[in-house]
Formats: sequence, C-alpha cells, structure tokens
Amino acid sequence: MAYRHGDRRQKILFPQSIDEYIPQDAPVRAYDVFVDSLNFEQLGIQIDSHKVGCPQYDPKMMLKLLVYGYSYGIRSSRKLERAAHYNLSFIWLTGGMKPDHKTIAEFRRKNKAALTLVLKQCARLCVELGLIEGNTLFVDGSKVRANASIQKSWTRQKCTKHLEQIEARITEILSECEQADQKESDNSSLVKIEKELANQKTLRAKVLGILDKLQAEGKTSMNSTDPDCTKIHGRQGSHAGYNAQMVVDEKYGLIVSSDVVTENNDLHQFADQIDQAHQTLGHPCQTACADSGYSHIEELEKVDHQGIQVVVPSSRQASDKQTGPFDKNHFQYDPDRDCYICPAGEILECRRTDLDRRRKEYLAGAGVCKQCEHFGMCTDSRNGRKVTRLLKEEFREKLEREYEQPANQDVYKLRKQKVELPFGHIKHNLKVGGFLLRGLEGVRAEMSILSSCFNMARMISLIGVSGLTSMLAG
Repeated sequence: MAYRHGDRRQKILFPQSIDEYIPQDAPVRAYDVFVDSLNFEQLGIQIDSHKVGCPQYDPKMMLKLLVYGYSYGIRSSRKLERAAHYNLSFIWLTGGMKPDHKTIAEFRRKNKAALTLVLKQCARLCVELGLIEGNTLFVDGSKVRANASIQKSWTRQKCTKHLEQIEARITEILSECEQADQKESDNSSLVKIEKELANQKTLRAKVLGILDKLQAEGKTSMNSTDPDCTKIHGRQGSHAGYNAQMVVDEKYGLIVSSDVVTENNDLHQFADQIDQAHQTLGHPCQTACADSGYSHIEELEKVDHQGIQVVVPSSRQASDKQTGPFDKNHFQYDPDRDCYICPAGEILECRRTDLDRRRKEYLAGAGVCKQCEHFGMCTDSRNGRKVTRLLKEEFREKLEREYEQPANQDVYKLRKQKVELPFGHIKHNLKVGGFLLRGLEGVRAEMSILSSCFNMARMISLIGVSGLTSMLAG
C-alpha cells in the first residue's frame, strides 16, 4: 500500500496577501468584526493615531488578540505571543504584528476596567440583533480558583502562632550570634546566621502587616498573594478562589451580565445580579429564576417589589427529604394569637425574637413536652420542642406557592439548560481551571472576556460567520 509523503522543500506560489489564507467563513473574521463594532470611547480606551512618542500597537488589534485567544482557551501572555508568531488565524487577525508577552500582559493589566465593559456592549449588540429579549432571566454562580494558594491564607490565629514561632527563632538566632562572637572561629557561619536573622525580621514585619490589616478591615482571613480572594469550598476541596456570577437570557441562552464576588455562597447575590442585567437591557425583566442557593427572603423581596415574577425554590422545596409526622409543616400557625399548635394540640408560644437572623422562636416548654406521649419522637430536648418562623414567613409561603405553579415549574426546568451551559463551556471547553489575573478588578475583567467569548460562539452557531459579520458590519 502506497503512502502519501510531504515535501518540505517543494516550491509553491504563495498568495499575494495574508487575507487569502483565511476563508470567508472562518470564525476569526466574526471576532474581527465584533471588536471593530465596539465603542472604544465608552470602554475607556483612547484611540488617537496622532499621539506623539514611540508608536504603540493598535488597541483594537490588542483587544482582538485577547478576545480571540480567550475564545480558544489561549489566555497566558506567552501563549498569545507564540500564537501571534505561528498560528495563521492569529497572524491574519493581528495583520502580521507580533507583540511580545510583556506588551500583551501590560495591555491587559492597564485596561482591566475597559475589559469589564466588553460583555455589556456584547449583550447590547445581541439585544439589537434580536437575540436577547430579556423577558425571563436565569441566575447562577460557580466557584473559580484564584491565582493564589490556599496556604497563603492567613487568619488572626495563624498570624499569632507564626509570630510566636518567629520570636522564638529570633531569640535562638541571637543566642547563636553571641556564641559565634565569643568563639570567633567560623566567620562564614556568623554571616549565615545574620542573614537568617534579617529574613526572620522581614517575615515578622510581613505577618504583623497582615494582622494589622485583618484587624483594620474586620476580616476573618486574608490571602497574602491575592487579598481580594476568599476561601471557597467545592467538590475538589477548599481553595483560594472567587464566586463567579452569571445572568442568562431565556431565548437563546446568551449571557446578559456577569460578575465576580468574594462571598462563598449565593445568598446575597440575587437582587444585585438582576439589577446589573437590567442596566444592560435597559428595561426590567418579567421573570427571574434561580436555584435554592439564592433563597434569601430579603433579596427575593427586592426583586418581587419591582413587579417581577420570582421563581426560586426554598431549601425545603429543593431537598427531596420526606417530612415526618412531627415536621414543622404539621404544626398549625395561629396568626391571631401568634402561636403554633402542635399535632398533639399543645400551644407553642413565642418566646424570643432573633433580629439578627430575622426570625421568631416558639417553645412549648420543658414540662409540657416531657409529659407528652410523643416525647422522644417529636423532640428529646430538655427545653421542649422549638419551632422557628421568619419575620417574613408569609412572603416565603407566597413564593413557595408560586413556585409550585405549573407554568413556573416549566420555567425552572429550563434553568439548567440555559444558565449552566455557559459555565460548562468556559470550564470544560476553554479549560478555565482558574483565573490568571489577581484582584477583584482583574478577575471581573477576565470573566467579562470569557462571557463575551461564549456569546460569540453561540451567535456563530445560531447565525453563522457570514451572517454575523454582515449584521455586525452593517
């Protein structure tokens, strides 16, 4: 059987321009037109071809390099530099320009605020093209690792412990210095000891600075590599990271807005994320949907007061746990007397109002419960059975009833299809295991670029490269 062999020395006639190497339906052409359609003045990037001094690389070209690179999982400045030298689509995109990795990294560092606004303009382009309607919005979050080690996270207790160890080592080193001075037999060891002493003093100053910052800002912990990140808990353990947030439109699953927060859970994010999406859309949505992780009464109430249908299950509704005969649901609430009546007919009176947790506590009393035939099954507490009720329990019950409606159940079933797909694309297809930049501003810029890349990939699937380029160019 014959084989086909290439010939590296074969003489061929190259095309007359770089443009002839790239087909008209190549995805890189859509990214090129997309960046050209952005309003750089609104982004905060100055375009001035009459600047004096050493010529700079065109900011549009640099942004094209970043967006197109991120869309194919090429994010590091060194890999982008390599692609600009050897990847044909990158060579076409940059017009043959080959910025080095320091220039690429510096452009990204200086324009973090501008990169954060790229998604907003991308989403507004989708609205103009009729790809985002903004009627039903889905909210979700996902933990993403920070560019920092969990070992660099410091608490007050850890700082105190390390300071004690450092002080003990400094005392030991000073004692060794005195002994070396007396012997004066090994000068090299004395130099080594003095160097270690200086290092220990530097470390002590660093730990004291971290401790002062923890006390001044009232934080429980802080990472010395990336002070803005937090300790996240996921399926792969605990890591230093961020909580990435995303709001997705129902029609085609395009991202309306994205954000990154430093909270480890989603409880306080619902209203803020919906408001950010409204700013992008220019009008409020009709329905807002999220999972039970966003079930915080105050947050849901903020959205409900705007006349928006809230579809968020409570923790009880989200769990498949079957209720027992003495579950809270079998206790009847009497609003006139502000008390609960247990299945055995005993009254649980309001004994305490917890303003911090925004709830009331109802107790039957130790004597009543111990005499009940169900004691041990209903409760085995010596203080008697306790039932808690939120101060806004009526509002929670209203949301639970609305969630059970068939129409809202259909909306909730779409949630996984719409809002979890972008995170899957970013983490699996683009291989984003963590952020490259540090600080809240940097990770928000990266999240904006990644979200814009998903929108571009989705638009190319829906419209095609030729259709999209003609619509954006028009």
